[in-house]
Amino acid sequence: MTMNILVCDDDKAILDSIEIYLQNEGFKVFRATNGIEALTVAESQELHCIIMDIMMPQMDGMTATTKLRQNKNIPIILLSAKSEDTDKIAGLSFGADDYVTKPFNPLELVARVKSQIRRYTSLGSLEKTENVLQSGGLVLDTAAKTVTVDGEPVKVTATEYKILEYLMENMGHVLSTNQIYEAVWQEEAFATEKTVTVHIRRIREKIEINPKDPKYIKVVWGIGYKIDKDSK
Repeated sequence: MTMNILVCDDDKAILDSIEIYLQNEGFKVFRATNGIEALTVAESQELHCIIMDIMMPQMDGMTATTKLRQNKNIPIILLSAKSEDTDKIAGLSFGADDYVTKPFNPLELVARVKSQIRRYTSLGSLEKTENVLQSGGLVLDTAAKTVTVDGEPVKVTATEYKILEYLMENMGHVLSTNQIYEAVWQEEAFATEKTVTVHIRRIREKIEINPKDPKYIKVVWGIGYKIDKDSK
């Protein structure tokens, strides 16, 4: 099966370069030069990953990411010339799954695309004896890859699902941010605490009545996060 990648950047040289490397790996590439074009392509094509520059005319990458997240959970990798932590956190908060700073190694970008697609296409691929993981009103159906809270469906991204699944597979155990990162991103953790923290915050905003007083994802200060078997 051919995987379709949308690359959105207003710099033609960058578009050309990324397209060549992705095509060499067998991906089909769609191109866009601003957020509006990206949204149009995303509505008309079946995509498996999106690479999105942040600074673009007409509609920037963060705005486009926010709009995409209203009805799609396609992995999104943001590109930016800014490397400050605040910019990375902002990008992840807007719904991105990963963040790459310019200038970048094209081979590293391709590796990140492959990693995101693996996670997107094989959610919860570990074999389980039961299809349901449950903590109070929070339910994951690992066969249907769905999340519900008190019977109401919750839309989550591929990365958010994997984090929830990993926490619920280890209910009652405190997991460090490094453990979560390595299990979900499937790469060695290095200065990844903020990345995990931002994703946890986004999940809480979707599943908790009061994210500041969470019922499900509990923090154990200085150690990590956990979900108990019976959340109250």
